[in-house]
Amino acid sequence: MSRRGPRMQARMLASLAVLTLLAGVLIGRLGQLQLSDHPAGETGASTPGRARVALPALRGRILDRDGRALVDNAVRTDVTIDRASLADAADGGRATVRHLAQALDLPFARLWDRTTLCGAPGAAEPPSCWPGSALVPVPVAVDVDPSAAAALTERPERYPGVSVTSQPVRAYPRATEGGGAPQTTGYLARPDAETIAGSGGAITDEDLVGASGLEREYDELLRGRPGHREVRVDARGVAVEEISRTEPVPGKDLVTTLDLPVQRATEQALADGVRDARERGLEADTAAAVVLDLRDGGVVASASAPTYDPSVWSKGMTQGQYERLTGSDSSPLIDRVTAVAQPPASTFKVVSLPGAVAAGTDLDEPVNCTSSHRIGDRTFSNFESRAYGRISWRRAITVSCDTVFYQVAEDVWRSQGGLDADDDDGDALIEAATGLGLGSATGIDLPGEATGRIPDREWKRERWRTTKDASCREAERGHPEMADRTRAKYLTTLAEENCATGYQFLPGDEANLSIGQGDVTATVLQMSRVFGTIAQRGRAPSPHLGRASIDADGARVALEVPDAGHVDLPGSSGSLLRTALRDVVEEPDGTAYSAFAGFPLRQWPVAGKTGTAEVYGQEDTAWFVSYAPATTPRYAVAVVVAQGGTGGATAAPIARDIHAQLAGVQD
Repeated sequence: MSRRGPRMQARMLASLAVLTLLAGVLIGRLGQLQLSDHPAGETGASTPGRARVALPALRGRILDRDGRALVDNAVRTDVTIDRASLADAADGGRATVRHLAQALDLPFARLWDRTTLCGAPGAAEPPSCWPGSALVPVPVAVDVDPSAAAALTERPERYPGVSVTSQPVRAYPRATEGGGAPQTTGYLARPDAETIAGSGGAITDEDLVGASGLEREYDELLRGRPGHREVRVDARGVAVEEISRTEPVPGKDLVTTLDLPVQRATEQALADGVRDARERGLEADTAAAVVLDLRDGGVVASASAPTYDPSVWSKGMTQGQYERLTGSDSSPLIDRVTAVAQPPASTFKVVSLPGAVAAGTDLDEPVNCTSSHRIGDRTFSNFESRAYGRISWRRAITVSCDTVFYQVAEDVWRSQGGLDADDDDGDALIEAATGLGLGSATGIDLPGEATGRIPDREWKRERWRTTKDASCREAERGHPEMADRTRAKYLTTLAEENCATGYQFLPGDEANLSIGQGDVTATVLQMSRVFGTIAQRGRAPSPHLGRASIDADGARVALEVPDAGHVDLPGSSGSLLRTALRDVVEEPDGTAYSAFAGFPLRQWPVAGKTGTAEVYGQEDTAWFVSYAPATTPRYAVAVVVAQGGTGGATAAPIARDIHAQLAGVQD
């Protein structure tokens, strides 16, 4: 017993030492996996076995109507690091990343952040981290100069696990020369959880999907069908061997209605017009222009300002670039043709005139264009308080007289029942607006289209219900913080009215509506459709961008375009408007006459209407909506410049340049 006891004790101590050593190794390894800023993998991939890695399909191109690429595919040179090499390195791969940073002349922190998995403990914030799978090599540097990348391959011992890859990416061949319509074509981004869940397995978190514009609207057509590869995964969650592969099916090309030369001219005209307005001391912070083909409703050109170079999405974007693109209401990502609605001002008179006829106005009777018109205790003035005396309705449109429409609005409001009116049935001005499609989306094949607003009685009651409490608090508090006491008093009085009687549809509401002011809003696309409907004697165009698809074998399939129907223009309102809108451009007292001076109107007659929308606290918004040739209408052209001054001085000259391109003439 005495000899056996010490021997047994020694064996037990030795066994305990071995177990302690093994436990230490295990705990250390677990700590490395859990605490390292390079997590080995995702849920379900941390145990040995198989995993499926998606292989995205080559995305289809976006083409103009003649097959010229607006969005193409190109090859980008990326530098990647295999995750196994990061996991194996004693320092987690820091030395390798530091060598890469020196060789590529890039900040170490930028490359190191990219090696961290988004959402993992200690990871960098998006977009600096890697949002993709833990089972694939991490692209730490994208869009690298090929010659610099090639030098890395010559010293593999210095860069373990590093590879140089060719990555297919979106390319924008028109980005530097203009004409790419970036807000319309859109961009790609990682899908959100809802998109992934609703895709039935077709989309994973490693894919890129359309985030805006045509890329989003036609994402399924453009995306194709992804493939996949089966890989063997080791205990660290690292892919170590490919077992099988299913090749992806490429997406289809999308042929659009856009015309590259017209698109380029429209973007240039908009940029020149904004620059000219700013040189005249105006803010001119945002703008939009659209060209509509009246034969089928196809959008020939769509431009927004400010704009941007869409290639930033494929080159790799810094946090600063991302914030500049998304950080304000004037973001260049916004499609201002379809997604922004503004008061259309006097361009709305082409809507109110048919409404006036429906209300019983005789267009053969002269009207009195006074300098102002008083309704109740409010005085509504003509633009610049100018009076023209007794004039025809045709001339009232030509010179853009406001007061004749105020008179119609007051009559319509009273005949509706005044303050006692319960609904809008029979309100000729509101029914004319909704009949021409305002207050509703056009149905264009783009996401995020704004509906605009026709502020009727129900809308005003609903707004009052949602804002009453805030208005009452503001009325009671006033604005003691405002140095401008006149403005403070105005806002306080407005809050008092909204608090007490904000639900009432007042005669002033009808008056403002009649000239496209107040709470009326419309998009530049909606107004182009309105003018196209008038030009075509009531046949409404159906705005759209998708024309056809082309698969990898070259088979072309036309896309269906819905019929927008026909709009009744009562009495002689349509014919009077078509005549008067030519006068706006051709007659010396027309509000667009100066803008088109010297333009070859005989070869390319233009009919249109200016608008100057007053916006409280800002400079006026400039509008010009038109169509041509006026004799046989083919195109509608609409332009708006926020804080751009008058329509005749700012928006109409932009439209003139666009019409010059459409006509094929040189001024």
